[in-house]
Amino acid sequence: MDFTSLKVWQEAKELAVMIYKITDKEPICRDYSFKDQIRRSAISIASNIAEGNDRETDKEFIRFLYISKGSLAELMTQIEIGREIGYFKDEYEILKSHCNKISNMLGAFIRTLKAQEHLKDPKGIR
Repeated sequence: MDFTSLKVWQEAKELAVMIYKITDKEPICRDYSFKDQIRRSAISIASNIAEGNDRETDKEFIRFLYISKGSLAELMTQIEIGREIGYFKDEYEILKSHCNKISNMLGAFIRTLKAQEHLKDPKGIR
């Protein structure tokens, strides 16, 4: 399956685009280290979903989905910090909502893949 057809990848890509557009505005655009870090985290989510999808096994894919979840947690932390220092005012709620949606989607996808893998190998994937 092409990764671009995965709903979770589409949502993660949309979030990365949102982050890019928001960080092009004042005052974030002048904070180069914050802007760079938050963009890297946002891009990493969709990128790891895509990379995992092209791996040979569900076990490998699951590992990359967990990496995506880690990048998402990193991004959520940066959004919280950005809000506290005045960077995200109007955008905060929509960003938080989008992150929560992606987190839920990743969790459900991981559970589905683990169940499929367990059916293939009843001893489990660990």
